[in-house]
Amino acid sequence: MKQTSKLRGFMPAAVLALFCAAGLTPLSAQNGGSVTGVIIDQVGKSIPGAGVTVKAEGGSASGNATSDSTGHFSVGNLSAGTYTLEASAPGFALNQRRGVVVPASGAVDISITMNVDAISQSVTVQETIVLAADTAPMGNTLDTTSAKTEITNAVITNFMAPVADFAEVIQQAPGAFSTNPNGIGLGQGKSFFRGFSDGQYTLTFDGIPFEDTNSPTHHSWASFPRQWISSTEFDRSPGQASNFGPTNFGGSINMRSPELQADPDIRGTFTLGSFNTKLYSIDFESGLLGRKKQDAVLFNINAMTSDGYQTFNNQQRDAGYGKFQHRFSDRTSLSLYGGVVDIWNNTPNTTTATRANIAQFGDNFLQTNTPLLPNGTPDPNYYGYNLYHVQTDFEYAGFSSDLGDGWKFETKAYTTRYWNKQFYQNGSTVNLTSAKPSGVDKLNGYRHAGDTVILSKETKWGTLRGGGWYDWAYTDRYQIPSNILTQVDQPFGNFHEKFITQSFQPFAEFEWLAAPRLVVTAGIKSADYNMSLNQYQDAKTVGCLGGALTTYPSTAGIWAGAPQCVGGAAFVSHTINYNNWLPTLTARYRAWRQWSVYGQFAEGSVIPPSNVFDVTGGNVLTPPRPTLAKTYQAGSVLKLNRFTLDTDVYYVHFQNGYSSYTDPATNEPVFVATGPSNTKGFEAEGHYALAYGFSVYANLTLGSAKYQTGPNYLNGGKWVPNTPSNVEGLNVLWQHRNFDMGFTYKRVGQYYNDNGSISQKINGISLPVPVNEAVTIAPWGLANVFMNYTVKNANHFRGTKIQLAINNLANSHSLVGVTPGTAATLTTPYVQSPSDQLNLLPGRSFSLTITGGYAPRR
Repeated sequence: MKQTSKLRGFMPAAVLALFCAAGLTPLSAQNGGSVTGVIIDQVGKSIPGAGVTVKAEGGSASGNATSDSTGHFSVGNLSAGTYTLEASAPGFALNQRRGVVVPASGAVDISITMNVDAISQSVTVQETIVLAADTAPMGNTLDTTSAKTEITNAVITNFMAPVADFAEVIQQAPGAFSTNPNGIGLGQGKSFFRGFSDGQYTLTFDGIPFEDTNSPTHHSWASFPRQWISSTEFDRSPGQASNFGPTNFGGSINMRSPELQADPDIRGTFTLGSFNTKLYSIDFESGLLGRKKQDAVLFNINAMTSDGYQTFNNQQRDAGYGKFQHRFSDRTSLSLYGGVVDIWNNTPNTTTATRANIAQFGDNFLQTNTPLLPNGTPDPNYYGYNLYHVQTDFEYAGFSSDLGDGWKFETKAYTTRYWNKQFYQNGSTVNLTSAKPSGVDKLNGYRHAGDTVILSKETKWGTLRGGGWYDWAYTDRYQIPSNILTQVDQPFGNFHEKFITQSFQPFAEFEWLAAPRLVVTAGIKSADYNMSLNQYQDAKTVGCLGGALTTYPSTAGIWAGAPQCVGGAAFVSHTINYNNWLPTLTARYRAWRQWSVYGQFAEGSVIPPSNVFDVTGGNVLTPPRPTLAKTYQAGSVLKLNRFTLDTDVYYVHFQNGYSSYTDPATNEPVFVATGPSNTKGFEAEGHYALAYGFSVYANLTLGSAKYQTGPNYLNGGKWVPNTPSNVEGLNVLWQHRNFDMGFTYKRVGQYYNDNGSISQKINGISLPVPVNEAVTIAPWGLANVFMNYTVKNANHFRGTKIQLAINNLANSHSLVGVTPGTAATLTTPYVQSPSDQLNLLPGRSFSLTITGGYAPRR
């Protein structure tokens, strides 16, 4: 009843957060000469048994205390002055709070949030006033400054299929949804949230950004199998200035590798699933090694094969990673990480089938196993005409140290590679002529190398941080027509480019302790990018670069009739620099020990893709500028005994991408914005802990993303594609001792797909304008069921597990995306066509996973 009465003054989160940012005066107790508070972890769970030391600044220890079963502590009999608080607990990193001013007669009430240590101990948290937070599968944290969802390791290991990838990890978070027509984790899926698609948000792994170099899209399914993802922070905001990444304006999906454990164990896993899916995996953890227990290592090796849901879309993946950590002392450590993935499949360039093929052969049709049609000509749908080989690696060396006197230093030097070599049949008809063969030899390859650095100083006023992210990337991309049978390439390709991109993001921010319960953080970041691009002569994109495009003569043998360039430069070079200064401002107020509110303003940017230079002659004298986004957010995080509730409201103004037209005076391509959009909405997620291990987690998103109206925006008022007006998620869980069972359901409201673009006049100039809202996608839902039994605690066989997963329980084949086969016109609206490409939910799938674990005691 006391908790209920304290909430009677609850205000809407948005209003209270704005008051906080304006300097709301905090509450304070008046007990005189003491420091009291609570010790909690990042999700708001109290930490019993934590040691607290209070030291007078410049002097010796003035008092000690141990947090009780609810995480509370109190140190009294203190003289007036400035003190430093130091909290420690097994499995958590040391936390210091400097500049705590204690009056002569009064009390200071402080909440200390502790982070999990790099090498974590096994911590058993008793059922306290934060039972709901302890058992919640997802949720925000009390120390947040933005709309975030922490997706825990328990969710990833117990309520996701073993073959899942990052798209499945975020699937149950507020507003997000993902689709993959070949089945979970069996190819490149697509993920959306808040009206943003891939390329408009950042992905990081252990704090290191990674992305394509021609545009900031991602292929994380090819770099990080589910077994390598321990937890994920899904931040639906630009974050702080200290958050690195090329497209933070849309949000950040921050994946984390497994933490090194203090105790050893070894696990072997076998999964047998639908579509002839088999997964083999070995996990090894050394525990703490050496006489001083300063080292630890873990690794995972896994192999997966699958026929896929779609016909003859076969997959083979071999992968392995290792992680090592050495502690020089309790304050300084070195971490090494390395992972490699090798994937072979037969996925065509078009990953969805046509409406006609699906009507004839069924929902799962994509390819055939017949090289020839009945008339003896090559079958364009034959899977053997599509070869797809992806190789990736990701390595880093991280060093972190508490330098003393409030100084901390962290750096991660890294390198990562993505090398996608593809050969595929292009189109519905096989052409074997040298003049225009229908096969395509394609490469998208790049290597990143870089470093992230953060140096911070804690003072009595707050924490000052500075540092930066530097990334160097080399890219080689080409696309060459080729004979589908002989795989002999045409002499001149459709395009070929090589370029080096250097990204540099220095930042500075100050986290100001404006009052014991109010924290205001202001920061600034410079987003600087330099691109040096070489585009080579080709037959389609930049042309012959001063030469003449002709064809090989009849005497040229197999090349007769194929395009060739006579004369001209071998390549054209471009060098361009993009720069934007991006400010951030956040405020967080701890209105109560288990309730905080926040407000945020931030700016973000994205540079134009490399294909803005893909014009005849590469003649782009005035390339477009980066597009900007401004984000405003406010929210609330509440954690009670059996109930948690996180809410936020958001508004994002995004300039969007570019279209081009040719200036008749200069004959130069000019790039113009397609029209800004405004994204706004409300999000909520909550968890209620029932009795006997039962709990319910649910989330709701209501919003819109529409293009801005105005005289120069012909798409004004139209919906941004793949933006539902509402998205709901529901998890019903039973977690009791060794059993974990869950039912998950995701419902996605109505949204739209576009139909290319058509030329329309704006201010007398013809511009390509997208045809928005061409195709209506009806609401759809997806239900999954998971059942697990796991050996836990200190048993010799901890980690032994049996899991049954059922995905798409209702066997739904809902339409989730359409690429129209008929191009839009000014007078003809979209009508269904046999050549439409349909993206459907993959059918019901089962998987049975058996893990054998052994953990010898020391």
